Amino acid sequence: MSIVDDTAKSASSPHDDVRRYLGAKESLEATADEVEDLEGSAGVASFKQQLDLLKRRLVEDPASFRDMFIEDGIAAAAWEFQQPELSDEFMETLWGLLKSEGDASTVLMKFIWNLPVGKKRSFIRAVDRVLSDRYPMLKGFSATWPAHVAIPPYIREPEVRAEDFELVNKGYLGYMDTGLTAREVDLLVWLEVLRDKQCEERPCELGALKKGTDERIGGCPVRIHIPEMINLIGNGDFRGALELIQAANPLPDVTGRVCPQELQCQGACLLKVPMSIGQIEFFLPQREKLLYPDANQERFADVADPWKQDTKPPIAIVGSGPSGLINAYLLAVEGYPVTVFEAFHELGGVLRYGIPEFRLPNNLIDDVVEKIRLLGGKFVLNFVVGKTATLQDLRDAGFWKIFVGTGAGLPRFMNVPGEHLLNVMSANEFLTRVNLMQGLKEEFETPLPDVKGKEILIIGGGNTAMDAARTSRRLGGNVTIVYRRGRPEMPARVEELHHALEEGIALKPLAAPTEFIGDDTGFVKAAVVDQMELGEPDASGRRAPISTGQSETIKADLVIMALGNASNPIIKDSEPRLETSKWGTIVLKTDGSQQTTLEGIYTGGDAARGGSTAVNAAGDGQSAAREILGGLEVPTEHVGDMVAKAGSYTERSLTASTIVAKRVLSDGIVEFTVRAPVVADAAKAGQFVRVLPWDGGELIPLTLADWDAKAGTICLVVQAMGTSSILMNKMEVGEAFAGIAGPLGLPSHVERHPKDKTVVFTAGGLGLPPVYPIARAHLELGNHVTLIAGFRSENLMFWTGEGERVTELEAKYGELIDVVYATNDGTVGYKGFVTGPLEEMLEDNKTSKGRELAEIVTIGPPFMMRAVSDLSKPYGVKCVASLNSIMVDATGMCGACMVPVELEGKPVRKHACIDGPEIDSHIIDWDKFLPRFNLFKSQEKDSLVRHGLA
Repeated sequence: MSIVDDTAKSASSPHDDVRRYLGAKESLEATADEVEDLEGSAGVASFKQQLDLLKRRLVEDPASFRDMFIEDGIAAAAWEFQQPELSDEFMETLWGLLKSEGDASTVLMKFIWNLPVGKKRSFIRAVDRVLSDRYPMLKGFSATWPAHVAIPPYIREPEVRAEDFELVNKGYLGYMDTGLTAREVDLLVWLEVLRDKQCEERPCELGALKKGTDERIGGCPVRIHIPEMINLIGNGDFRGALELIQAANPLPDVTGRVCPQELQCQGACLLKVPMSIGQIEFFLPQREKLLYPDANQERFADVADPWKQDTKPPIAIVGSGPSGLINAYLLAVEGYPVTVFEAFHELGGVLRYGIPEFRLPNNLIDDVVEKIRLLGGKFVLNFVVGKTATLQDLRDAGFWKIFVGTGAGLPRFMNVPGEHLLNVMSANEFLTRVNLMQGLKEEFETPLPDVKGKEILIIGGGNTAMDAARTSRRLGGNVTIVYRRGRPEMPARVEELHHALEEGIALKPLAAPTEFIGDDTGFVKAAVVDQMELGEPDASGRRAPISTGQSETIKADLVIMALGNASNPIIKDSEPRLETSKWGTIVLKTDGSQQTTLEGIYTGGDAARGGSTAVNAAGDGQSAAREILGGLEVPTEHVGDMVAKAGSYTERSLTASTIVAKRVLSDGIVEFTVRAPVVADAAKAGQFVRVLPWDGGELIPLTLADWDAKAGTICLVVQAMGTSSILMNKMEVGEAFAGIAGPLGLPSHVERHPKDKTVVFTAGGLGLPPVYPIARAHLELGNHVTLIAGFRSENLMFWTGEGERVTELEAKYGELIDVVYATNDGTVGYKGFVTGPLEEMLEDNKTSKGRELAEIVTIGPPFMMRAVSDLSKPYGVKCVASLNSIMVDATGMCGACMVPVELEGKPVRKHACIDGPEIDSHIIDWDKFLPRFNLFKSQEKDSLVRHGLA
């Protein structure tokens, strides 16, 4: 009705209203009469019958009507796409339908996905024109579409993210933080997918052929069918795309974040700006978790427990890094009983201890662990294969095949002067303290070096260097990355270096430290750095750095060495039949196989490659799983026994570290008897264990004072000194430590000596518990032992009374053992230190009661061990010191327990947990070693205050 009509209506009189009312009433009555007459006609009856039938069909088969309307809509859309340009009105309507999430939306996505490129380009122009104000990431998207533009993920602003440990690259779902809905994010991913060419050559998956050769570069190490994944997303099937990925790779949210896609799938992409394959791979599982939080439980709800099925033989996986996890998953999903043995108290290997949460959240690791558990997989923590059990032990325990994914291990150092100084540490140690041990949080006990406001130097240019640098920045440090080559030669991912520089981290290229300078307290204070230039290519193909002869001295309060890793020797040393390379990596039997030179033992990742990437490790784990699945040569009648045996061993290994007995030995010293059957089975004299007293505690090395394999227990003696040991000594029988790993370190070297010789032990204070099993081992071999046990006073003596350990040795071995006591106050035996009786022996022509001193073993306070070493050296008597140095992981991975030694006039680095704990005391540089015990002195004092224990 027009405005004129409305005005006339409002101006009508009451008389006019009555007249119009009567006219309308008369028309209504006439119409009603007509309807009544027509009701009985044949035509109307037929119409009503058809309408009734239509109603019933709509109830019984609504899909047919939905499809009819969708087809009409698609026909209308097809007409619109025939026009030179899509109208704004049509684009608004189309986008609204795409956001609707219904069947119409999926059909429209399929329709557009299958359009020729020219029509897609028309659609993208309309998207840019109509929608880019709402979606800024689409601004100008159409100008160089599809080859030169991509939809970026959501990355937090540098000035904000550099102050916390929250995720930096939040992926596509990060746009929800800006107010977008999950469905709108779906459409952004779909728009990115529309760029894909669906190349027949499949370079993203298979790699691109190197010109003139059959060699392929790039591609996907875990063989995800990337074109099919993209095709499914293009057709609107996001869950189908995820299922396709997970069939090959159970941890796409992990590899999608840490895989160097620019060198793999995206590096081979034919588009100038590659498809965002890594971001899409990360997006799909995160979308699933958002929309279907119980998807894992629903997916595996009906999976039978393979340990109860007894249909397939059990498999052991050593290490829970990327190669181990993917191997375990792929075998478990095929119905194999699997047990994963992990050396740490948390799962994930390098994914957890090496990569900060701002790059890889721990819940992504937990997700794949959950899947393996739901498939019946078991996880044994604090189990160091090569120490707790050998590979052969696992085979003997019933495991059919074994996959070794133990990583690379030992951090590399430069061996330049001053590297022994306090606060010169490996990136492994630094990141483990922050990531695994959560030392940045007040409720966790692991100490961190002081970083806030300090000058931090990161030596190296790889991804680990970036992680260490960005972590230091978040802890408040002023960070500089020092790299011996130029920025273009840096092996770090371009994205990681870009993010580091954005966050205010400085880069000093073409520079290499030649010396570190310390202050009066033994802490580093500066680095002498040579200026470098690039010469001819070296063996790696990169131009070698050469010193220019110029140098400068720069301030440094903390130096973090990120120079890569060498192979950890634990596995190879425990299994001499396993062939290894000159670099210590495990040798594969043949090309194209992941089997080692030992039948039934497979490997992959850094254990075989040396330093590599997480996705290459995952690819190796996948290949090994396929190889294992390729042949089942175990007779069916043997499978049940193998499963039962391996299951029993797994459960024994999972025994809680419960305190079964506690005894106060003297003031501040407590003896614990703890249930630890697999440790007791393998324990040897001179070894130690790594104890995590409680969740949130620090990892503490404690000597194995005794063990009982039959009872499945070990004996630990703890002296209350710092927060952790004080609180440990308050634990009671029935409580359990969070974890005990071991036995660790090399066993004592015990050899038979002539009867006229004696092995002398100097045990100062808490040195007696570690001395006891070593002395016993010598006695069992028939060697004569002279034990010099030192205490501060008589009331602090222990294990020396009737029925105690030392007196029992005397009773059992008689003349084979002489015991000498020394007390500081002279209340028992010699007055003074253990060096008093020892000096008398050395001066008495190096004898003890006429027996020549075969060797000296000294264990106790560091200054005492040095005194014994200095005393014995001029006499030429072999002296071994057992070093309980500062440690984190205690398996060599962190490099924290550095022991400076001198061999043939050259400074060499040894490690107490790998090369020791017993090391020739006469080669130890004690002046450099002793200050290490003061590394975290101020942090320990702060902890005591925080806990009210000062």
